[in-house]
Amino acid sequence: MTRPVVILGIFVADTAYRADRQPKIGETILGHSFALGPGGKGSNQAVAAAMAAAGTGRAVHFVTRLGRDDFAAIARTTWARAGVVPEATEDAESYTGAAYIFLEAATGNNAIIVAPGAAARISAADVEARAGLIGGASVFVTQLEQPVAAARRGLEIARAAGVTTILNPAPAAALDDAMLALCDYLTPNETEAETLTGLPVTGLAEAERAADALLARGVGAVVVTLGGNGALYRDAARSVHVPVISAGPVVETTGAGDAFNGGFAVALSEGRDVIEAVRFGCATAGISVTRPGTAPSMPARAEIDALLARG
Repeated sequence: MTRPVVILGIFVADTAYRADRQPKIGETILGHSFALGPGGKGSNQAVAAAMAAAGTGRAVHFVTRLGRDDFAAIARTTWARAGVVPEATEDAESYTGAAYIFLEAATGNNAIIVAPGAAARISAADVEARAGLIGGASVFVTQLEQPVAAARRGLEIARAAGVTTILNPAPAAALDDAMLALCDYLTPNETEAETLTGLPVTGLAEAERAADALLARGVGAVVVTLGGNGALYRDAARSVHVPVISAGPVVETTGAGDAFNGGFAVALSEGRDVIEAVRFGCATAGISVTRPGTAPSMPARAEIDALLARG
């Protein structure tokens, strides 16, 4: 039987308001537009993975926590459309997370408030309840939006069972060596690599130095995502720069990191060579940035295969 990809993370509903400026305290202003959509790094990565795995017979399970409300219904609709298998604890004592996103009309600059709600209550016990699922996975993925204790426990369960582990250390946070040592693959962007190492990361050579610092702390291999410069893979034996794989004009980069991680996880689960898996992740991200949104921008498997086939 094909072993699944299991992802632990959060879902939040993104509520985006575009206006000329933010209101002052006590003031009401009129906005230009509003959009409501799915968000949360873990949820976005699960959608990306499920879309990338479509037609291969490989299931993608997403472990999370929701409230019992209308935003939870958005989550379930999003997952059903993508083919994600939900492993969601319903928390009647909390609410499904939401994010207020203000977008300044003239510049596109943003200000964000995240109220994680039930997602902030994801616990090591939630993860323990899915120990059998995680231990039977091909690849386990998590991030740092839910409490670190839950992420750590998931990595521990996966590592003990011989499951390939991926930690996307986002949002950026300090991590101890014991947690880093649980990671077969660590996938920071430039900012996250800087936070973890204290070293500047503005180009390829600096990314290599930061990756070396992380390898010295026990990480199995590091993939630094470099935005428009592709990704750097580095382990104890080799260092490979994989250029960006363009699928067309860039529309929005918000979901690129999540697209990469979802695609990378699926490619690893299929037994591909790691550099081929990085290329698969880059292709997934390369398509996602040609579309607006995060979860809605994730490409289908056929699109990824077609882009890679074009070289």
